[in-house]
Amino acid sequence: MASMKQIAELANVSVTTASIVLNGKGEQQRISAETQRRVMEAARALDYRPNISAKRLRSGGETVAPVIALFWTLDTRSSLLGPFLKGVQDAMQTLEVEHELLIQPFVGSRIQDVKSLMTGTRFNGAIITNATEEDENYLNEAELNIPIVLYQRSSDKHSFVTVDNYGTGQRIARLLASRGHTRVGLILPQVSSSAIRLRKEGFLQEAASLGMAVSENHIAYGEFSESGGYKAALQIIISEERPTALFISSDQMAVGALLALREQGVQVPADMEIVGHDDYDNARYSVPPLTTVHLPIQEMAAACVHMLVDLLGHKIAPPVSRMFETQIIVRETCGGFPEKNGEEES
Repeated sequence: MASMKQIAELANVSVTTASIVLNGKGEQQRISAETQRRVMEAARALDYRPNISAKRLRSGGETVAPVIALFWTLDTRSSLLGPFLKGVQDAMQTLEVEHELLIQPFVGSRIQDVKSLMTGTRFNGAIITNATEEDENYLNEAELNIPIVLYQRSSDKHSFVTVDNYGTGQRIARLLASRGHTRVGLILPQVSSSAIRLRKEGFLQEAASLGMAVSENHIAYGEFSESGGYKAALQIIISEERPTALFISSDQMAVGALLALREQGVQVPADMEIVGHDDYDNARYSVPPLTTVHLPIQEMAAACVHMLVDLLGHKIAPPVSRMFETQIIVRETCGGFPEKNGEEES
């Protein structure tokens, strides 16, 4: 393990300056960007990893367990946090060494504002969820001092756990085509997300190849919430020649859309079939119960934990990845593939 003195010598700065920079206080102490860059490069060259446990012990803390940070955005995707935390908890209970969990809120597209992600002074490793495409660009360019695992994103540099979002979009298009639909639409959360973008691209590409029309008037965006889905559905309903089926890339939004359709006298599934995404808890209790894509959130969360712990223990080297499969859960808002289609129903 490199010492602060070794880092200071390599960066040609004082030990005090090196310590200030590595504790994330360089800007506060008005240390130049160039000096900070030299210190961080020296730390990476010497494979410096802050001994967070020792720091906490010296400061009077009783526990010295490694700390895992869970980055979660400050937005409306809170309904997905519960299942994710359940998967994290289940995984942490199986670990041989006790770890602690730190919830680290962040603003989408501003992950660079969390200075401890760069310095590694508050946690030993991080699981990053809901990263915007701007956040992904930053993470791919930045030289971080701790291992990270991305959830529902992919990277050539960092480890990640995800699903085939493009393929999921394609499969939903095939489902709707198999049920005889020729005019379909999309409702999407208005967030920067490569996962949602890939679902959209896969759906549109496959719909076009199958001869299904997707008018611009039948693609609506809204807040990642029931209210957002309600307003987006109203926008589509008032369009001419409204679609006979919708793929809604969020169950929260789908629940709101179902209410809007019911209020406007559009019967589901008789007049319009609906497919959601996520299979969150309320999907089976919507009116009518929602056909949706099951995202194995708990299993993926557990995989994130095990992957990060293996990275911390140097059992694996980044980047490593794990791909999970999604399933279409058929309920009442949309039927499944006809048996002659040959697609597997879930």
